[in-house]
Amino acid sequence: MFHRSVADGIHLVEHADVNCYIVEDGGRLLLVDAGLPAMWRMTGEAIRQLGRSPRDIEALVLTHGHFDHVGFAARLQRELGVPIYVHPGDTYITAHPYRYKHEKNRLLYPIRYPRCIPILTRMTVAGALNVRGVSDVRSLQADMTPGLPGRPSIVYTPGHTEGHSALHFPDRDAVLTGDALVTLDPYTGTKGPHIVSAAATADTHQALESLTALAATGARFALPGHGEPWGDGVAAAVEQARRRGAS
Repeated sequence: MFHRSVADGIHLVEHADVNCYIVEDGGRLLLVDAGLPAMWRMTGEAIRQLGRSPRDIEALVLTHGHFDHVGFAARLQRELGVPIYVHPGDTYITAHPYRYKHEKNRLLYPIRYPRCIPILTRMTVAGALNVRGVSDVRSLQADMTPGLPGRPSIVYTPGHTEGHSALHFPDRDAVLTGDALVTLDPYTGTKGPHIVSAAATADTHQALESLTALAATGARFALPGHGEPWGDGVAAAVEQARRRGAS
């Protein structure tokens, strides 16, 4: 599904409970995360609905390197030559998007949380098991972001992965939280603000600590990698996520 203007000039493409975002800046476009392979066509259609062309994408920024965020990144790079940026801490898993650290055995989660089964099934149908990694990436550094469309500030939020980074757009009152803060956990089926479960998080203690950096942005809109956008202030979302803790 395509949701226009979930924040000023920021648009959401959602499929199989996975989100990616299109950021407009005049005639320039920034893509944040590349979802799953099936979202390639949907994202192109969304861009055309905005009156733009996929060739207007100047960069892809990955909040982290998990398979459900790398999705069609390799195809975007191959067919359109779009540069891909990711924090150096996630360079390895961007190239190998199934080789990532997690605290608990994710194979046990469907037994404990059967609500996750339909979600994981939808993700599988959308290509979750067939994601190609990308090794030709550029380092996401705070001092280079003024050149990116939308001029985001990079908010380092490790825990879910070593190099996880959120993107804050101060003039749009929005922060794209990736999986540092979600409103739907694919591994438990739980809705509402929280960190992703230990089934896919490298260090849940660190992930909870990183919520402080998100709250410090003071943004009204928290736009997560999974689940619905949150419009009641990121600080309130962080408070709820801390109360929930790790799963």
